[in-house]
Order: sequence, then C-alpha cells, then structure tokens
Amino acid sequence: MNGDRRTSPGKRRSFWKELPVLVVLALVLALGVKTYVVQAFYIPTSSMENTLDIGDKILVNKLVYHFRAIRRGDIVVFSGAGSWDPPSPASPDPLVRLWHAVIGLIGVDLPGDDLVKRVIGLPGDRVACCDAQGLVTVNGVPLHESSYLYPGNQPSAIPFSVTVPPGHLWVMGDHRLVSDDSRLHRNDPGGGAIPESAVIGRVFTIVWPPSRWRILPIPATFEQSALHRSAAAAPAERAHLAAGRFR
Repeated sequence: MNGDRRTSPGKRRSFWKELPVLVVLALVLALGVKTYVVQAFYIPTSSMENTLDIGDKILVNKLVYHFRAIRRGDIVVFSGAGSWDPPSPASPDPLVRLWHAVIGLIGVDLPGDDLVKRVIGLPGDRVACCDAQGLVTVNGVPLHESSYLYPGNQPSAIPFSVTVPPGHLWVMGDHRLVSDDSRLHRNDPGGGAIPESAVIGRVFTIVWPPSRWRILPIPATFEQSALHRSAAAAPAERAHLAAGRFR
C-alpha cells in the first residue's frame, strides 16, 4: 500500500550504526560544558550546613569569574592542592582519567583536593574575630551572619586577625564548629588564605533533592555600604603588602 510508512530494515540498521557516534558526540559536548561552563558536585561533609547539606547536589558556574571579580559572600569550589593539601598524584592511565571525567558529569562528590567554602575576605582585607559583640569583622566592619551561620555556632571560637595576601582569599565554612577552613590553615602557604587561581567556580544553586532547590545569593551583610567604602583602602593596603611593609 502507498500509505505504508513503516521504517524499513535498512533505516533501522542505519540508526543503530549512527547511535554510537551520537553518544560519543553527546559525551564530548557534555565534557566541554563540564570543563568550561557548569559542573555538578555532591556535598560530602557538614562544613557548609545549613546552607549546603550532606548529599546536596550543587551546580558550579565556571564562567562567572571571567566576567566579574570574586566577591565577599560568594560560595566557591576550589582546589586545596598546594596550599592546604599536598597535590594528589594524577593517574598515568588515560582511560582512568577519562572515566573520572565521565562520572564527573553526573555530579559525584567533591574530589579529595576540591573544597567548598564561603569567601569572607578579598586581597588586602583585614579579617578578624572577634569584636566586642563577638562578630567577625572585615576592615573593621562587623558581619551579621545569622542568615547563613549554623544555628548555635559562634562566628568563630578561634580568635584570629589576618591581612589577606595579594591574589588570595580568606574562606570559611558556614558551620564554623566543624569547618576545616582558613582559620585552621594559618601555618600553611598563604597563611590560611587560598590562591584566587585555585577557585574552580561559584556555587549558584542547589538542584537536588527537589525539596532543597534554591538559588544561592550573596547574603545582605556583604552588601553593607560601610563594607564597600572600606574596600577603597584595599589598593593601598595591597601595595604595602606587595612591598612587604604591611604589619
């Protein structure tokens, strides 16, 4: 019959021949997106609770810092290799490296060298804890952190006062009592601060589980006008740091 539109055996065979090519192209495209645009991770620890819970699946924007600077209050994924941790040896087997890249497409938990924390201080900032009210201060401006700090936590049980070196960031977890963050790495390279070059990207949303879906904006305390005004002194402070004169 002229109206018979059933697929011929030849066309079905052609589809199955083309399918592996389509799968490979899809994987290459997905790997490109993961490498350069957006990457998914699972959260394996409680250091960022309750902002990020164990098992949350997050998306990390890897392009954003090509268009704007890192900001205080950003949640970032970064590599601790060479600053907080010794570099993990890469497998010499290319198939193993490819397999790790492929399973990374589905958002496995953070690899051993990769960590997630909130940016508190930028290069040249003076970050300290605690003031008379028990608050963390940045360039003398107190941070009111109740919107993201884990309930019952102090801003820091560990007193500190540091000036963030050029090209580095001071980062802390939201669950301060259990967070292995800049405060505990002051004897490491950078004095606990991490290199800006180690940042992989900004965490901008939780996508799983559905009950936890949300966008992650910068908290209001980091938008204080006094904090922005204090940043005007940062270039002078960075110049002192670069010359080794800041004390």
